[in-house]
Amino acid sequence: MKATAKEKAINLRKLGFSYSEILKQIPVAKSTLSLWLRSVGLSKKQKQRLTEKKLASMQRGAIAKRNKRIEIVRLIKNKAISEIKNISNRELWLIGVSLYWAEGSKSKPHNISQGVTFSNSDPMMIKVFMEWLRKILKIPENDIKYEIYIHENSKNKVVDSIQYWSKITKASQNKFKYVYFKRNKVNTKRKNTNENYYGLVRILVNKSTNLNRKISGWIEGILGNCGVV
Repeated sequence: MKATAKEKAINLRKLGFSYSEILKQIPVAKSTLSLWLRSVGLSKKQKQRLTEKKLASMQRGAIAKRNKRIEIVRLIKNKAISEIKNISNRELWLIGVSLYWAEGSKSKPHNISQGVTFSNSDPMMIKVFMEWLRKILKIPENDIKYEIYIHENSKNKVVDSIQYWSKITKASQNKFKYVYFKRNKVNTKRKNTNENYYGLVRILVNKSTNLNRKISGWIEGILGNCGVV
């Protein structure tokens, strides 16, 4: 029986079968199979078949790992999402203050009359900031201005950009009167150069110097109550 198994293994190997494929048909120890097949040469075509199968196996493994990571990310995000419920006005107020702390314009020694100005290209951040302005700070629509900053090689996307930010901010398109072009660096490392690039939107509040000072006070209040200062 061993001789028959050995012959069958050799024939399968000559056909270009891999060790794992042969072992599925001939259940012997891998060391035994290796001994039987050590003198069996393979043609170029057979070697190519084995290489292709190995690459396909590696690709399947990579896809399986990626899908597993995607599933882990999904589970973690869904659990995290479930932990955020019913944000109160106070919480939204603090969120807005923190956003402005990170991305808003602040008064400086050389410019103590800085108004409220917030700039970003993240649409979700802009949505939250606009909700903060309207719902928490009760800023009238007429007191909110908008500017768009976009790279000069995307001049053909100005109309699309205005439409995009109008939708994100829920502001009329005619509020976007000012579009500024940023000069491109020769060796830019920017990743946002594809069709989803709409530049950056700057939101300005009219006559808001004192509001900016108030926000600065809120920030100091957060620091004090966190025990940082």
